[in-house]
Amino acid sequence: MLSLSSKKSNKILNKNEPRFGGAFLCLYFKTMKKVAIFTSGGDAPGMNACIRALVRTGIYHNVKVMGIMNGYDGMINGQIVELDSAQVGNIIQRGGTILKSSRSEEFRTYEGRKKAFEVLKKNEIEGIVCIGGNGTYTGAGIFYEEFGIPSIGVPGTIDNDLYGTDQTIGYDTALNTAMEAIDKIRDTADSHNRVFLVEVMGRDSGFIGLAVGIAGGAESILIPEDHKDLERLYSLFSKKDGRQKAFSIIVVAEGEEGGVLKVASQLKERFPQLDIRSTILGHIQRGGSPSARDRILATRLGVSALERLIEGGKNECVGLINNNIHFTSFKEAISKRKPLPKYILGMTDKLSV
Repeated sequence: MLSLSSKKSNKILNKNEPRFGGAFLCLYFKTMKKVAIFTSGGDAPGMNACIRALVRTGIYHNVKVMGIMNGYDGMINGQIVELDSAQVGNIIQRGGTILKSSRSEEFRTYEGRKKAFEVLKKNEIEGIVCIGGNGTYTGAGIFYEEFGIPSIGVPGTIDNDLYGTDQTIGYDTALNTAMEAIDKIRDTADSHNRVFLVEVMGRDSGFIGLAVGIAGGAESILIPEDHKDLERLYSLFSKKDGRQKAFSIIVVAEGEEGGVLKVASQLKERFPQLDIRSTILGHIQRGGSPSARDRILATRLGVSALERLIEGGKNECVGLINNNIHFTSFKEAISKRKPLPKYILGMTDKLSV
């Protein structure tokens, strides 16, 4: 991950400061003529819905919106196109991102960021909206400190692990995709009296694993935040009360205990009588048409992000907390860890009986 260190320091806009109003807001709409948007990091369903909202909000406010292709790499290499209403028509239902995405090693260097600044300066771009995760936010924060380009971040990741928002773009769709897969696996598990271990994404965060485990009726859920869960899994198959259920679904976060294959090996060693199968859902969770909830979320966040930028916002990310738009500084969003809801975590033991 990029470091937040920089030779220059600038005051970060406080989310509690009053927003610009009335005449000043209208003046700012007139002075900011051109902004750019891009997607970075892993793709997530709903990114296109957000792009659509950003472009059309810009048109509404007479602000020209440029699209940067291929994330920070495209910013460095000058891959910039003008976006209009027609170009973002018929994309709200599409998965992935029409602007493409990448993880840029060159942007991690000062020289790479300087190239990106020169490209934006040449194209008369006054501010940027970045759709992505922590790495995207980090890069945008450093970029402002060094070159003064204001930016607003929009949370686009299926992992739902970004601080400053209850839900990230793509999370709901990923949950539904994983749940549908588990429902299908359950049919085979039941037919053959097997134990199926299903690996979902979430190397450092258990949001997907916990939610899909609850929704999919899993007997056990293994996630990074709960280090007692492997012993809990062993105890599930060690019960002496003659558990009647002949099959089980176990959800495993991809980074937990070395992943699903290692967990399956350990479980087989402890209980050789079990017929165990493993399934890794992988990148299927990132694809597909976004759910209605993700489309609405992406649209709300996109409209708010563009308006915040042209109001004068900088070094902030937009989010939805208790169904209200909320802005959090990049520094806070990057440094704070988003906790799992304890009331849901506490249900897993009760539901495994």
